[in-house]
Amino acid sequence: MLGDISRVDEIYLICGYTDLRKSIDGLSSVVEDILHFSARRNALFLFCGRRCDRIKALLYEPDGFLLFYKRLDFEGRYRWPRSSSEAKSLTWQQFDWLMSGLEVEQPKAFRIPPRIG
Repeated sequence: MLGDISRVDEIYLICGYTDLRKSIDGLSSVVEDILHFSARRNALFLFCGRRCDRIKALLYEPDGFLLFYKRLDFEGRYRWPRSSSEAKSLTWQQFDWLMSGLEVEQPKAFRIPPRIG
């Protein structure tokens, strides 16, 4: 299915500022050259510019790349880590928080204990 993100194994948030004028080739080169990841892995890569009201997501499918673009219509901003040019692995819960306008690290969130045996 075209753009089915529910099938991805990993979600990576690219910290810092990204020039959102970049297209598929430019963003995949950021993933490969700067982060040393393969852009063709089963992962969703998220990028954000300086204004924090727009994001781009890069997804590889077996027949090619997809580029998603989202711009907030209201006076909101994404809570994007600005530490450096690194990738932060996200869980689906953190991805949901981010898309809801929350920080990806929720200090008061309940942690699910690991299953034993």
